[in-house]
Amino acid sequence: MSRKAWCSLLKSDQVIDADARTLKVFLAQPRGFCAGVVRAIDIVERALKKYGPPVYVRHEIVHNKYVVEALKAKGARFVENVSEIPDGAVAIFSAHGVSKEVEREAEERNLPVIDATCPLVTKVHNQGNRYVDQGRTVILIGHAGHPEVEGTMGQIPGTVVLVQTVADVEKLDLPTDAPVAYVTQTTLSVDDTRDIIGALTRRFTDIRGPDIRDICYATQNRQSAVRDLCKVADLILVVGATNSSNSNRLREIGAELGIPSYLIADGSELDPAWLDGVGIVGITAGASAPEVLVDDVIRTLNRLRPVEVVTLPGREENITFRLPSALASA
Repeated sequence: MSRKAWCSLLKSDQVIDADARTLKVFLAQPRGFCAGVVRAIDIVERALKKYGPPVYVRHEIVHNKYVVEALKAKGARFVENVSEIPDGAVAIFSAHGVSKEVEREAEERNLPVIDATCPLVTKVHNQGNRYVDQGRTVILIGHAGHPEVEGTMGQIPGTVVLVQTVADVEKLDLPTDAPVAYVTQTTLSVDDTRDIIGALTRRFTDIRGPDIRDICYATQNRQSAVRDLCKVADLILVVGATNSSNSNRLREIGAELGIPSYLIADGSELDPAWLDGVGIVGITAGASAPEVLVDDVIRTLNRLRPVEVVTLPGREENITFRLPSALASA
């Protein structure tokens, strides 16, 4: 849909004058928390309520400083290694998932563990294990060093080969008729993985992969929504953390489509100079960014210029994930 058509849809008969004082703010739909993030945060809060503080979370429960600090204030303690968790303390694994080695370490110490791994990440682990059972080499499409990738590589037995680019596919030391299968990091969308999957299917004659519907719905939906924002906005603001893979990708999409795009944690990081000549600001948020931070950005904009806020039409997300049985009634 064209920029003019979008403005018409939103009852605006013309593109807003960039020199006008009032600033139009278009909010992406959907944006912010996905079901996996909601579940992970809920797990920490319910564990604090049931067992009392402190509870120990291995790695940030989700990649957002505001969320982490809020949970710290309630009594959560965040560590990078199981060895940092005191004997007998409640241990929670983050939404990104952990390796079998981390699970074994916690088990050997008899730590009471609550697993907050996103069910869609667990689904990737299960897919990878099924492919190994079929005698296939598993190829993981993802970003090196990301905690989800480290967890996935540590959950699938045998050798898991990581590829990040199409060039990586060409460098794989595997015969073209080798039985292979691919899985993907959940914070990558269908669009992000399409070229790499295409290169894999051209390279290998015996290849399997998950159905396109198995790729994380939240990642794809948020990327589609920011593409819609780019049809109308003069400036894109992505609310999220710098260590959030999906938030960074949202900013990259805006830039790729030729719209000045910035990743900011909250309103304090907004540079007023970005608004020069801007009549329409598009705002979205990564899957681990709470709506309160979006509100903070809008308040900051409103202190600079009067704002009119409109939510773009988009996909409604009504998915929820079940809590661990130990916390269902907490």
